[in-house]
Amino acid sequence: MKAVIIGASGEALHTIRTAKEQGLVVTAIDGNPEAAGLKEADEAFAINISDEEETIQAVKKIQPDFLLTVPIGRCLTTTGAVNDALGLPGISRQEAQNCTDKWLFHQLLNQKGLRKAACYLLSDKKTVKDLYAHREKMHYPVILKPRYGSGSRGIFVVRQQEELKEALDQISKENFKNNKVTDDIYLEKRKSDEDYILEECVEGEEYGIDGAIIQGELYLVLLRKKENTPLPARQAVAYFCVPPEEEFFQQVREWLKKAVEALGLEECLLHGDIIRTADDPFIIELSARPSGHNLHNLFTPLATGIDMAKEYICYRMGKDYSFSPLMTKQMMIHYFDLEGRVKRIPHEGEVEKLAEESGGRLVKWQCNIEPGERLSRVSDGHSLMGRGYFILEGRAERELKIMAEKVKSLFH
Repeated sequence: MKAVIIGASGEALHTIRTAKEQGLVVTAIDGNPEAAGLKEADEAFAINISDEEETIQAVKKIQPDFLLTVPIGRCLTTTGAVNDALGLPGISRQEAQNCTDKWLFHQLLNQKGLRKAACYLLSDKKTVKDLYAHREKMHYPVILKPRYGSGSRGIFVVRQQEELKEALDQISKENFKNNKVTDDIYLEKRKSDEDYILEECVEGEEYGIDGAIIQGELYLVLLRKKENTPLPARQAVAYFCVPPEEEFFQQVREWLKKAVEALGLEECLLHGDIIRTADDPFIIELSARPSGHNLHNLFTPLATGIDMAKEYICYRMGKDYSFSPLMTKQMMIHYFDLEGRVKRIPHEGEVEKLAEESGGRLVKWQCNIEPGERLSRVSDGHSLMGRGYFILEGRAERELKIMAEKVKSLFH
């Protein structure tokens, strides 16, 4: 059997390797000829994956049995377009669009009463001008972010009225002609510009999810509580496993069922971000693909025993599969949110000893930081993820947090 993967960055390596281990012949496609996944696949093509028609024609020649999704942003729609064109199982282009277009995503969930927050589309100079004219009526903080894409790219958290001008000014410099945003806004768009959306910033603890929809059934494999940087970055620097017996786990599962139905999602892996509010869960995003940042490929399998990429591949190949964890360990993955010039880096043995003395266990250590390196303040995923991570197992979230601080104190 043959499978194709569209988007072959380093985040795709786990899926490619797992597919090959299961006996699949894997073709990887990416616009970057140096993409890590192209070198790992059985066959590779350097093609602009944002060009749907070119990608469709390339995949037609391969005639795969199915496509596999990997962590990817806007070009998830290309996977859907190929499935539609070739009659392959998996997500359609419309399903992918429902996930990747944040404005459409908001509308679909809002219509079903699943996303109760004000949201505005900034698509031309008139909508920007109208928004700014009514800025006093907005409830702050608000989030200004690109309509398409994933991660923390281009996101501004606006905490008060005065900061809105600064944020709009910033995107005007990057995306519009005629420079500054003033009370008399005039922003002329270029062809390469992208839309932005502005939405109310919902207060509460943030969580991430790994899951799947298989034969109409939703599987919530893992619910992960986030530890974020302070505003305005709001970048996750750690995740903690949430036991399935907790009430909020069950609440999220029921809310996700409604969201999946509203988005029309079928037969796919799921990644999402959710806020725990005083009332119902608030879904920040939900996408028909696996999570990145060493979550779906490493943390989730270690914590639950479920490798979602492997199980989905087995499902598509007609083999035995399962998305139901037999256990959920009390684990944490922490990234290196350090700042300053590095003088000393602890070795793995030190960290192992510290964890044991604290009543826990070091599960995984991957530190890519070098002595003498200057680490900037964490502002988004790009500024953090290349540094590495460590995974700890313990008895409770509070103990894991204390252990993590002790590990970071070993750095000078």
